[in-house]
Amino acid sequence: MTSYISHTTIDCHNAYELSEWWKPVLGYVDLEHDPNLPGHEECMIRDPETGHQVLFIEVPDDKVAKNRLHFDLMPRAGTRDEELARLLEHGATEFLDTRDKWGPGTGWMVLADPEGNEFCILRSQAERESAGQPRLYET
Repeated sequence: MTSYISHTTIDCHNAYELSEWWKPVLGYVDLEHDPNLPGHEECMIRDPETGHQVLFIEVPDDKVAKNRLHFDLMPRAGTRDEELARLLEHGATEFLDTRDKWGPGTGWMVLADPEGNEFCILRSQAERESAGQPRLYET
């Protein structure tokens, strides 16, 4: 017997605001039968293509160290650097730049959301393939 991941949960101070911030980042939407509203202590969003869900739950604790678990995001279209520019404009903050660390066109960017949760922006599949690197996932 095995288990599967039902959804990914992010502890936060304001579930509604953080779910609203992440929706355009990921292209996710509210659940049809349970829309998120201001004041909700639990807010779920889902990918309309894959069904993956992210749940934001309010907790009193502050984030005090580096995340032990984080998202590695890959642009659905465009390049890593185009996605980086979009997310910085959206309000993400730069945390660590490893672009070109292992040679031209390599590496990733570590960003943080409005509550300081780190996440990475990887190169797109097209960028990886043009550099002769394998696909990270099957579509």
